[in-house]
Amino acid sequence: MTGGPRTEARGGEVDAASLEAALRAAVSGEVRFDLGSRAAYSTDASNYRQVPICVVVPRSVDDVVATVAACRAHGAPVLSRGGGTSLAGQSCNVAVVIDWSKYLQHFDLFPNDKRARVEPGVICDMVRNAANVHGLTYGPDPATHDHCTFGGMIGNNSCGAHSLMSGKTAENTEELDVLLYDGTRLRVGPTSDQDLSDTIERGGRAGEIYRRLRDVRVRYA
Repeated sequence: MTGGPRTEARGGEVDAASLEAALRAAVSGEVRFDLGSRAAYSTDASNYRQVPICVVVPRSVDDVVATVAACRAHGAPVLSRGGGTSLAGQSCNVAVVIDWSKYLQHFDLFPNDKRARVEPGVICDMVRNAANVHGLTYGPDPATHDHCTFGGMIGNNSCGAHSLMSGKTAENTEELDVLLYDGTRLRVGPTSDQDLSDTIERGGRAGEIYRRLRDVRVRYA
């Protein structure tokens, strides 16, 4: 085998050396290909073990965009990871693991509107503790609320003991800024029929996605 080390991932081989060079050139955060980091991120709170290709700890959203672009160019899968509290292996895979929990922990609280804007690495209790000062809380409270992140809670649609009162995470999420593997950025949330039609009319990648979602709704409603 020539051309440097390669890693087997679903869909084919990934040239790890070339990917590492691209990530280090594009990302200002931490890029970890060492065996210790890969071992540490190979499992979560489940009994699964999948050694990642590498770990990226982004310092900004721009780092995430650059990471996904490099992975796309090299055919490498990506996996978002928060607090690593998943019970069914959602936080480990043979992929480039993006750990949001170290740096992307900024949030804005708007107590008068009973809303918060959070980055994916924000821990549940960070917002709950800030909201408590105003007599508010965030309803979904999984058992790991002191170290699970909002990104993970959204991915898992977390609930907890108080979800009967407050609803699950999906019912407490108003809008998402989404980055797709192909580089498309979307801001998604409640969409009226008119907004849906307008988005489809404008075409492009967003129009295609919304059209296909509408088709699923029509077919299976």
